Amino acid sequence: MDFEIGSGVDSVVNYILDNFGPMLDAIAAGIGFVTDGILNTLTAVPMPVGIAIFAALSLWRVGVGFSVFTVIALWLVQHMGLWQATMETLSLVVASTFIAMLIGLPLGIAMARRDSVAAGVRPILDLMQTMPAFVYLIPAAMFFGLGAVPGTIATVIFAMPPVVRLTNLGIRQVHPEFIEAGHAFGCTPSQLLFKVQLPNALPSIMAGINQTIMLSLSMVVIASMIGAGGIGNTVLTGIQRLDVGTGFEGGLAVVILAVILDRITQSLGKKPATLTRLFAFRPTRTGSEAQAAAVLNPTT
Repeated sequence: MDFEIGSGVDSVVNYILDNFGPMLDAIAAGIGFVTDGILNTLTAVPMPVGIAIFAALSLWRVGVGFSVFTVIALWLVQHMGLWQATMETLSLVVASTFIAMLIGLPLGIAMARRDSVAAGVRPILDLMQTMPAFVYLIPAAMFFGLGAVPGTIATVIFAMPPVVRLTNLGIRQVHPEFIEAGHAFGCTPSQLLFKVQLPNALPSIMAGINQTIMLSLSMVVIASMIGAGGIGNTVLTGIQRLDVGTGFEGGLAVVILAVILDRITQSLGKKPATLTRLFAFRPTRTGSEAQAAAVLNPTT
């Protein structure tokens, strides 16, 4: 006996379309508000100011050499006529990453705290990571039409697993002595999470966010097939016309944006900000009481 899995999935999709239209409209309106707000903010910034902001971030987080590379690379993007498209792509990446973090970080924390949650979520993450990216475009377009909103939703589904997995992994790998010290000092579960576990899991969490950004960038290019816009349109045009030059320019712009975002986000995990260092627990004395005191007062 054959199982008609495809027809079953079609039935579920049709049921959702028939019965959950208002909910889908509300989701589309919320995501559209986020994506449009980010896009309007980025496109309102003049190109020279935008390059200066990226250069300043590169100088602050990476170094002089990479800041010079950022200026030259973005100048090249501008002279290829792809600055506007690059900002559109960046807005989709930022929106998708923000939504993925909004969902993924709490989910990763829940997985780290309860093995039952981890056991239930892990197969779903496996499915999300191994399903071909093009498959996500079909339900996204059916539920939300064409444009940036379905592109963002498909990107979130495709790119969210790394931040969930690495948040879970980072919290689980926090040294047991740090946890014991927190308990000895009388930390509540929320204090233990925010003052001990998350600061010490930050490198792993930032690695997850970095991978989510990279996957978002690759997916938003594919999402141009359902009208997401951005650099993906340039690449898609090159494919449709068999125009190698146009496709290469679009691909080069994607590479430049990927390198800049990758290096900046990697540096956030390697060199935490001052506030994060303030809350991180790194004991400087021996003895459990000294360790416990360092949890909430690491400057002593």
